[in-house]
Amino acid sequence: MFVNSLTETNNMDEFAESLRPTKWDNYVGQERIKKHLKIIIGAARQRNETPDHMLFYGPPGLGKTTLANIVAQEANANIRATSGPVIEKSGDLVALLTNLNEGDILFIDECHRINRFVEEYLYSAMEDFKLNLILGKGPMAKTIDINIPHFTLIGATTRIDMISSPLRSRFGSILQLNYYSPDEIEKIIDRSSKILNIELDDEARTEIAKRSRFTPRIANKLLKRVRDFSQMESNQKYVTKEIASKALDFLEVDDLGLEPSDRRILETIIKKFNGGPAGLQALSASTSEEKNAILEIYEPYLMQMGLIRRTHKGRSATKLAYNHLHIDYPEKN
Repeated sequence: MFVNSLTETNNMDEFAESLRPTKWDNYVGQERIKKHLKIIIGAARQRNETPDHMLFYGPPGLGKTTLANIVAQEANANIRATSGPVIEKSGDLVALLTNLNEGDILFIDECHRINRFVEEYLYSAMEDFKLNLILGKGPMAKTIDINIPHFTLIGATTRIDMISSPLRSRFGSILQLNYYSPDEIEKIIDRSSKILNIELDDEARTEIAKRSRFTPRIANKLLKRVRDFSQMESNQKYVTKEIASKALDFLEVDDLGLEPSDRRILETIIKKFNGGPAGLQALSASTSEEKNAILEIYEPYLMQMGLIRRTHKGRSATKLAYNHLHIDYPEKN
């Protein structure tokens, strides 16, 4: 029984992983970035060199990890993945770097959360492919240099402002991922539905795309939940717009893709702070949401949709926010 359960779990993980594109042809959107990366990889291949270090930044779920894996495949390189919070001590980073092979790619997700002391070891590794280590303490301390294989560091972050200037300046390419267009999201949903063997009509696909916050990860998540709802509530394999709308309403995802947490933030700014401005600390305390969650998850999309605006005093709700929540907008002189 244990073996069967473990096998089933692995199959499910592989099935979910199959939604992630592995080639440029399957990767929808971010055309400027794709062209940029193709040039970097192609030029490095012609010179028989490793591609330059890259930094991807943007809101969660836009495909930073997917891009890193495609770069590794196109460069015919092995990729080793880790995340910033995991690298707690200098020894962790030294172990990672010394175990790389020539031409490998090291992918660090959430690289803005690397310990600042540990980060300093990356400087010489990225520039000179050397590790400057200090052995011992006091007068007996010695400095040694360890050569490491030529590698490509790919960093991903949702908070580029938290990456120190010395580290940021050592990346050869810094690329920003933007939200996807509705047409691109529909193409992603269409591809995912075929992989998951979900039949849905054009209007259902448009409805899911409209509420997906222009984010592939959310689009795929909503697609799976609509499939579950259709299977259990309607007992249908074919998903129509009516079924998709019912499923998404049940999930409390509205026409703009706002979830209860988004609406709570807007309502708090409007009702508790008279439309704003509201400081981040006060907004976090009033909504019981973490400050980082507001900054990284909710605020970028709310600003993208024009529902809030940021000033030096804090966040304010716009007229669009009042209209969306069906609250009378106070006309101010």
